Formats: sequence, structure tokens, C-alpha cells
Amino acid sequence: MAYQSLRLEYLQIPPVSRAYTTACVLTTAAVLELITPFQLYFNPELIFKHFQIWRLITNFLFFGPVGFNFLFNMIFLYRYCRMLEEGSFRGRTADFVFMFLFGGFLMTLFGLFVSLVFLGQAFTIMLVYVWSRRNPYVRMNFFGLLNFQAPFLPWVLMGFSLLLGNSIIVDLLGIAVGHIYFFLEDVFPNQPGGIRILKTPSILKAVFDTPEDDPDYNPLPEERPGGFAWGEGQRLGG
Repeated sequence: MAYQSLRLEYLQIPPVSRAYTTACVLTTAAVLELITPFQLYFNPELIFKHFQIWRLITNFLFFGPVGFNFLFNMIFLYRYCRMLEEGSFRGRTADFVFMFLFGGFLMTLFGLFVSLVFLGQAFTIMLVYVWSRRNPYVRMNFFGLLNFQAPFLPWVLMGFSLLLGNSIIVDLLGIAVGHIYFFLEDVFPNQPGGIRILKTPSILKAVFDTPEDDPDYNPLPEERPGGFAWGEGQRLGG
């Protein structure tokens, strides 16, 4: 019975969020038993000179050994990836996949100039940034200590990283890429004389978009963006 409930809950996760989160968990499990991080990390020389192309993908899937940092990142990745897919990207799976590809491409490009070997955490910050800018009136509570509106969430997370002694380059990269996507997708097309630069290729629409929604689909409520005391939020006036 518990297995069936777990299986149904798992299948309720929208496809892109389910695939990415599962790939991250399985990669970590594989590192414990089968492979090492040295086979996964981002290394331009190994990618372009030795044709280890898989590193372009695997560096986004490994979040370090199982521990607080891994769980923290997985929770944020799952929550905000899922809420984006169920919220502003609802019924637009191809556009969501295109955002993944665009963000991954920019991070890989920037990764050539900074000393980062794994880009998954920066990718999570990008998702958080886009969600936060598209939900500006949601109020957040972080660890019961700070109350702020959603657009400040990426900066609060960067401050938290700083307190833990981590490099903020990862957070800044995620924020920068998230801002570029948000500006090109949500801001610039609505400016006088603005145009839509980012256009989802028709092949992605043909593969990922479906004409009808699943009537049995049960999305998470966006009124609970954090899901825990350190990321919980509510809409103003709600």
C-alpha cells in the first residue's frame, strides 16, 4: 500500500522535474557504488580534446556526497523546478525544456572562464531566480528568522552560502543566467520596440507539448513555495 502511494505520488510529479530530480539522485547513488566524481566533473579539455561529451550533462547532475548540502539542494531543486513547471510553464513543457537548454548552454559557456567543476547548484539557483521574479508578491520566511518577498530569495540563499563558508560564485552564476533568461523572456519583449528573442524550436514543441492536460493531474499549491519553515511563503493578502 505504501509502495503504491509512493509510486502514485512520484508519477504526479511533472515529467521534466521528475526526470531531472531522478537523474540527480541516481547519479549520487552511482557515485557511492559505481563511479567517481572525477568521471563527471566539467573539464573543457577532456570534453573538447578527448571527446568526453557526457561531462556536459553529468556536471549538472552531481551535488556532492549525501549530507546536509545535498539534501538542501535536492529539496530546493525539487520544489522550485516543480512549481515552475506546474505554474508559469503549465502546458508548456517544450518551453520549459528550452529554458533548461538555454540555461545549461550559458552556464557551460561561463564555466569556461570560472573555476567551477559542477554546475548543478548554479542551475538550481537559476530556477529559484526565475520562479521568484515571476512570483514577486509571495512572502517568504527563511528558517523563521527572515521575512521577505520572493524576489529576494536568491540573494538570501547567497548570503546563507556565504555564512556557511561556501563560494558565492555559484550563486552569482545562477542569478546571472536566471536574470538573462527572465529579461529576454519576460521583460524585453514587453518593452517599446522589444522583440521575442528566445523562441522554442518547433521540434521541441512537437516532442514535448501535448494538446490536452491530464484531468487527474494534481499540482502542488503555489501558496507553499518553500514547503518548510526555511522556505515557506504565502501570497500577500492571502
